[in-house]
Amino acid sequence: MVAPGFVFGLVLPLLLRADASAAHSNSWMVVLDPVKPGGPYEVMAQQILGRKNFTLRIHDVLFGDVWLCSGQSNMQMTVSQIFNATSELSNTAAYQSVHILSVSLNQAQQELEDLAEVDLRWSKPTLENLGHGNFTYMSAVCWLFGRYLHDTLRYPVGLLSSSWAGTPIEAWSSGRSLKACGVPRQGSMPSDLETGPSEYSVLWNAMIHPLRNMTLKGVIWYQGESNVNFNRDLYNCTFPALVEDWRQTFHDGSQGQTERFFPFGFVQLSSYLSGATPNDGLPQIRWHQTADFGYVPNLRMPNTFMAVAMDLCDRNSPFGSTHPRDKQTVAYRLHLGARAVAYGAKLTFQGPLPQKIELLGDMGLLNLTYSQPIQVQRHNKIFEISCCSDHQCKWLPAPMDTFSAQTLALNVKSCRDSLAAVRYAWTAWPCEYKQCPLYHPTSALPVPPFTAFITNQIPGYRSKVAK
Repeated sequence: MVAPGFVFGLVLPLLLRADASAAHSNSWMVVLDPVKPGGPYEVMAQQILGRKNFTLRIHDVLFGDVWLCSGQSNMQMTVSQIFNATSELSNTAAYQSVHILSVSLNQAQQELEDLAEVDLRWSKPTLENLGHGNFTYMSAVCWLFGRYLHDTLRYPVGLLSSSWAGTPIEAWSSGRSLKACGVPRQGSMPSDLETGPSEYSVLWNAMIHPLRNMTLKGVIWYQGESNVNFNRDLYNCTFPALVEDWRQTFHDGSQGQTERFFPFGFVQLSSYLSGATPNDGLPQIRWHQTADFGYVPNLRMPNTFMAVAMDLCDRNSPFGSTHPRDKQTVAYRLHLGARAVAYGAKLTFQGPLPQKIELLGDMGLLNLTYSQPIQVQRHNKIFEISCCSDHQCKWLPAPMDTFSAQTLALNVKSCRDSLAAVRYAWTAWPCEYKQCPLYHPTSALPVPPFTAFITNQIPGYRSKVAK
């Protein structure tokens, strides 16, 4: 807090410009002209109040891109919990211009103006800062994502982690975004899932809203497990609504310095074993993460990117299969999306998508044409078709018949009635670690799960399902 009417000056040595502002309330903000990435600099703030002169200096200030990392336990997992932890923790010398900050776990009933506290102030990466303790700091996905970005950008990156295990999306959403989706009044999460706060908006109030004045390059998000059995059918609204609300809030809070539609990346949920979860619960939430398109960016989720993780399962994780330890691959896939969507790089950042479905009824085949080349490992159960008769439908396996560079034919002769739909990898655990049947041949990015209706039964009919 400062006294009303004080005069404030800001000095950045080695820069040509200094900015000053006069405060007329207990809060103030200085917006600098764009500064090229680099540093370190010293920032000096000076308060002149009558005859008194107070000076504050901040050392080792870098200019670069700041990314916010948020979500629940898979975002909160620290570097010390992942595969090759010892090596990752020791690999910090080349990344001293990647600075990290971790927000403390707090909740509030009203929107806070400032963070109540932080676990880790802006710091350089060290063994202690990256592996302080399980589910504390620093987020492994956040750190690895920033490290991969730094390898490409070659300039400073700031990583801001604000996450809490076992929390539903409703806790991270503002009241206005929940209202826009018609979310019912406060519900109760299943007791076997509740490990963190589930009250609506309490984490938005305490752990996101106080950050709104920061200038962000983008956000990465790893959340959804706590919504598999809680308001799952609303997630195709609550997630896009959260993205839109965060974008508007950070744009306004930074006085337009954060882009209105800043890049927003997320992890499509991995696989885990849970007897309490219906087999179609995870596939549904994965689908809803894309606003029911099956891919991003799309019309409802522009300027977004996704890391598919269903093939990164870890049944032997000491933290439970919900918490797979391969965070390197997750972060690498996220960084590919960021490079393409946020930085305009021309590269493959997502697996092949089904572009066209062609029913060859007289041959008993369903042809799928993909947007990119596919690498195929034969599997007879991962594709299913919905076969309907007398207003009743059941899902049947559709074995692979033949395949080529970008097409795959399914044997659908088992359906002697009306073929209504087809789906891929629509199960909680579709494959073992990195052994799903369909990948891009050079990038090794998996084909995401999908479901599509077959809207016409005329042989040779072509259905376009994705762009």
